[in-house]
Amino acid sequence: MKKSFVYVVLSVLFVLVSAPIVFAAAAAAPAAAPGAAAAIDYTKAIVIGCGLIGAGIAMGVGAVGAGLGLGQATSGAANAVGRNPEAQGKVLLTMMVGMAMTESVAIYALVISLVMLFANPLLKLIGIG
Repeated sequence: MKKSFVYVVLSVLFVLVSAPIVFAAAAAAPAAAPGAAAAIDYTKAIVIGCGLIGAGIAMGVGAVGAGLGLGQATSGAANAVGRNPEAQGKVLLTMMVGMAMTESVAIYALVISLVMLFANPLLKLIGIG
């Protein structure tokens, strides 16, 4: 109990000590000399970077999910045909429909990734794109 109280007190003190420095730096930035370099706004770079990371994660998860689904579908179809060879036609048709539905998840992830990369709505929202 005492240790967590000390951590809380130290955190509050850190925030109280660093807040004036942060606000002073933000207030002093526009008051730069006319010949000095202008302040750089990294908002667009941050949004694009997060979009790249999000697109990569979306494609990775979409591809892994589709791969696992396709593997299970093929395994189930092979087991079904092995147990009942006469039902091969029905099993094959059902497996193909299921595989097409599973593959649509990867295609949807690709579409979402392309939207995040090339038509990012956040850039329009913040007024940059």
